[in-house]
Amino acid sequence: MGRGGGGRPGGGRLGGSARLRGEAAYRPLPVLVGLAVIAAIFQAANPRFLSPANLTNLTLQIATIVTVSLGVVLVLLLGEIDLSVGAVSGLCAAITAVLNVKHGVPGVVAMGAGIAAGAGIGALHGFWLARFKVPSFVVTLAGLLAWQGAILSVLGATGTVNLTDPVITGLATTFYAPAVAWALAVVVVAARIGLVVQRRRRRVAAGLPCRSPASVGRALAATAAAVFGAAAVFGADRGLPLAVILSVGIVAAVDLLVTRTRFGRHILAIGGNAEAARRVGIPLDRTRIATFALASTLAAAGGILGAARLLAVNQSSGSGDLLLNAIAAAVIGGTSLFGGRGSAWSALLGALVIGSIANGMDLLAVSSSVKFMVTGGVLLVAATVDAASRQQRLRVGRP
Repeated sequence: MGRGGGGRPGGGRLGGSARLRGEAAYRPLPVLVGLAVIAAIFQAANPRFLSPANLTNLTLQIATIVTVSLGVVLVLLLGEIDLSVGAVSGLCAAITAVLNVKHGVPGVVAMGAGIAAGAGIGALHGFWLARFKVPSFVVTLAGLLAWQGAILSVLGATGTVNLTDPVITGLATTFYAPAVAWALAVVVVAARIGLVVQRRRRRVAAGLPCRSPASVGRALAATAAAVFGAAAVFGADRGLPLAVILSVGIVAAVDLLVTRTRFGRHILAIGGNAEAARRVGIPLDRTRIATFALASTLAAAGGILGAARLLAVNQSSGSGDLLLNAIAAAVIGGTSLFGGRGSAWSALLGALVIGSIANGMDLLAVSSSVKFMVTGGVLLVAATVDAASRQQRLRVGRP
């Protein structure tokens, strides 16, 4: 499924160019503009849309989608697809709930078991793909069906397990004081400035092209405005939700994994051109197994977050539109369906778009049928833009 260059793995010509290509190809401005338009439309239709209470609820609603979508982003960057993330999230949440409620396992241990189960499931998917060369679409479609059956088996005759353990439910019900939100905002902005300055110095020292100081300044100002704006919104409502800290923190961690580690460069290289990556010695099978394991681990974490918000796990957990929304969030946010291009932050931006549309239409009492059609239309537009941009790159001879 790949397209790309060649060179030395692990930081050489292939690894570096793959990383830069993935970063350069990810431009969030169109998504941000679209998000602003969506917010303006719904605010005009219902003044409650941009209220602190509703925006806080929105961030809680999308925490599950963000976390699950991160796994989808990793798999898409690899040039593959994972259709099982929804079912895996439900199964791992069910494992956590049953261990905690029916067997008295402490909340932390139960959550650890659920996440470990997700990692094992993903490793199995990756192994099957690597060992038997079965397309990821087929492997994960089989997983989608199998793990939905496993959910029914794990939950048993009761069908629903209510969560009361404060460690688990606290993931979605814990809020920190506004002062914590402002302090964390200062830390985040300062860390971002430090990373940008450090990276610029390294590129200058290496004789590589750099963005203009004005462009860097505008980007940092936009980041600061978004972070401090979020702190103000949370401070005006119940405070900073723990679920937001966890989901955004996971996004940042995955972004660092993709852009700052050899493993991340290998993912981008394989997604850009698997054959070229193989020829320069990148371990394709090992990278694919690890990526699918990580994707299912993130799906498990998202499922547990969702269960904590709903205070229960049932037979429909992980089903419905979770899978479609997770894939849509990744694509709408800017991750390419063709591999090798995108960012972890696309999961957050795409989830904000989807969540805003759903939340706004809920405020307007729009029927579910219309919500599905609108979300589908937005996804189609995003995929069309991705395909058109790829054709343009091919015409000018770029990967």
